[in-house]
Amino acid sequence: MNVYLWRDRIVAPDAEGLDRAADLLRSGSVVAFPTETVYGLGADAFDEKAVGEIYRLKNRPTWNPLIVHVVDVAAARALAADWPDKAEELAVRFWPGPLTLVVRRARHLPGIGASNDTVAVRVPAHPVALDLLRVSGLPLAAPSANRSEGISPTTAEHVISSLPEVPMVLDGGPSSWGIESTVLDLTGDVPRLLRPGALALRVLRDAVGPIALPVAETEDGEARPSPGMSRRHYAPRAKVVLCEDVRAVDRSDLTEPIAVLSYEGTDGTEVLSADPREYAADLYAALHRLDDQGFPTILIQQPPATEDWLAVRDRLSRAAA
Repeated sequence: MNVYLWRDRIVAPDAEGLDRAADLLRSGSVVAFPTETVYGLGADAFDEKAVGEIYRLKNRPTWNPLIVHVVDVAAARALAADWPDKAEELAVRFWPGPLTLVVRRARHLPGIGASNDTVAVRVPAHPVALDLLRVSGLPLAAPSANRSEGISPTTAEHVISSLPEVPMVLDGGPSSWGIESTVLDLTGDVPRLLRPGALALRVLRDAVGPIALPVAETEDGEARPSPGMSRRHYAPRAKVVLCEDVRAVDRSDLTEPIAVLSYEGTDGTEVLSADPREYAADLYAALHRLDDQGFPTILIQQPPATEDWLAVRDRLSRAAA
């Protein structure tokens, strides 16, 4: 695609850009915008036709629900039929931030892809996202701004590359966390992890006590209360092969040339940090770079099987599925 056409739709998040974006959203269209985790593709959560445009552009299955982004805790409460004490504790402590809470959905809010009575909601910690929420006055249903199953975008250019039809992208620079929010289900007696993410489990346990872990994979096509639970997700075009030691892999059946993504030594095509937070922040950008360079195969060194690496291991396992 011509780079000048990209620039026409990548817009600075100044007052004029925010007003244009808000007008698009109020007219039933969609806008991509930055959050601290990844870029999102937003639409008015109460406009079912606009939400349907998100699903169309992403080629996203309708059984895969969306997270609703709101400007503050009060706006989140307004979308909930029930707001548990733990929701209040977590929201006050971690919002704005990379934590999504699943609660019972208010009756006046459409299902947004979830064929049950829940809603996933969060307050993003990015100034552009918060400005857009304030200026538009809307709660925004917003999954990652990329084709379904593909690598999540952490820059405005990633969005246009994956979704060439998107009418506008507010450019807030690279996403700082680089990996999606942690999702907790608060509809039961004990909070349950639905998707590991940017916010570490140990930090959440310090706030609310025990957290139940997933007991089984959710099959594609089944109803689910959160995105990020599909077997294949976050995947580049290249074939991803996870391995403990990239040097010991039998490459005879793999398509050359082969890229190597590692976090130890300097023998990789892409070498990321051995710190899980820094690795997560760079992971999607690295996968985008390797895809752009046309590698048909990517060997990825499997990170340690520790809780600090839980979110990264989750993304890599789904990318390799």
